[in-house]
Amino acid sequence: MRSLSIAATGMLAQQLNVEVLSNNIANMNTTGFKRSRAEFQDLLYQTQRRVGSTSSDSGTVVPAGVQVGLGVKTAAVYMVAEQGNLESTENTFDLAIQGEGWFKIKLPDNSTAYTRSGSFQIGPDGEIVTADGYTVDPGINIPAGAIDVTINPTGEVLVKIAGQVTDTNAGQITLSKFPNSAGVQAVGDNLFRETPASGNPSDGTPGSDGYGTLLQGFLETSNVNTVAAITNLIRAQRAYEMNSKVIQTSDEMLNTLNRMR
Repeated sequence: MRSLSIAATGMLAQQLNVEVLSNNIANMNTTGFKRSRAEFQDLLYQTQRRVGSTSSDSGTVVPAGVQVGLGVKTAAVYMVAEQGNLESTENTFDLAIQGEGWFKIKLPDNSTAYTRSGSFQIGPDGEIVTADGYTVDPGINIPAGAIDVTINPTGEVLVKIAGQVTDTNAGQITLSKFPNSAGVQAVGDNLFRETPASGNPSDGTPGSDGYGTLLQGFLETSNVNTVAAITNLIRAQRAYEMNSKVIQTSDEMLNTLNRMR
């Protein structure tokens, strides 16, 4: 019976759906996290009577054929790049992006990664780094004698040095944009990489055309909607149960057939 394998594909699809939802819920407090969504497609169809075929020598056409679907498959698990809420931390080097853009991060192998998490700190050499010690690109060095650091909405890092009246410009934070943000590859640690699907990133100044602005002393929270996530989890669970019910019903039908004499 085809219903056994069809329902099995439905159970596998809902299992993956629950796994995606559980990862979203697990990261509901992860800074800069972007929730994922599973997308499904129907499988091939077995045609028992072709639509539009002729049913007589006079050329009469069949208005509706007979096609039996074979189940469901996973088409994609894509990232929803929706803006998260902004949370005040009052930490000098915490930065939140309001709008489009990604921070550029230089990894130890000199490759570039991207993140929406602006939880930055000062490294031993005075550079602005991530929690793992990776340098924010372009590298910006804070002088040892700095008594205050201001990062304005356009990304200028202004340092106040003891004994000086005017602030010193220590560097410029830039942002990157992708033609398709959903196409970036997640590599963990709040980092993403460029892929052929994301397109080539373009760099720009915060606040310029198409780029978001920076907000010092704030962090972007996860964009997971707790109520929606729990609701979708319940729906996935019920769909899994219904598919298992189909398998149970098909088994009972086969059992009935087996008992016939």
